[in-house]
Amino acid sequence: MSRIPVTIYAEMTPNPATMKFVANNYLIDPSTQVEFTSMAEAKGYSPLAEALFQFPFVKGVFIAGNFVAISKTEALGWDYVTNDLRDFIRNYVAEGKEILIRMPEKKPVQAESNDSSNKVDLSHYAPSAFDEKIVHLLDEYVKPAVEGDGGAIEFRNFSDGVVTVLLRGACSGCPSSTATLKGGIENLLKQHIPEVKEVVAEAG
Repeated sequence: MSRIPVTIYAEMTPNPATMKFVANNYLIDPSTQVEFTSMAEAKGYSPLAEALFQFPFVKGVFIAGNFVAISKTEALGWDYVTNDLRDFIRNYVAEGKEILIRMPEKKPVQAESNDSSNKVDLSHYAPSAFDEKIVHLLDEYVKPAVEGDGGAIEFRNFSDGVVTVLLRGACSGCPSSTATLKGGIENLLKQHIPEVKEVVAEAG
């Protein structure tokens, strides 16, 4: 089998637990992104993610466009594992192996109701008159920067002045993501849409 010429470089993200590995060509359709937090989740969907979970320190794999963002446990520092991961991904892609076979179904969003034993399914949020404008602002001003940091942001809902978003990839669990939400995204949306009072992140 002829090998595809591939270069991969590693790039730190604002989240110290996540490193971004960037390829010189698209790994998956640039309009899609997919995240796995365990081997079981990746099985049957992404052979690349399955292979990466073979490394005992890998705890999350996020694939989007031309990069893979990998989250690791604190067992080993990046100094010890970055080169191994970069070489592994480069060889995997160069050999033309499958990266994503199919997209996993979106998980229904769960929220606690007052009765903690009762889960409320929020997968079908009620639409609001501002949804389109919020999505446009996020797509134009926020997504490029977030993706540049190895993450992703998804609009979920606008209700009673509160915008709910879902953070994935490097943004999920990142210490600086709260500052980004409050300082950057919240200010941007308030400036353009006075009805917005707050931006909150939904637990992924």
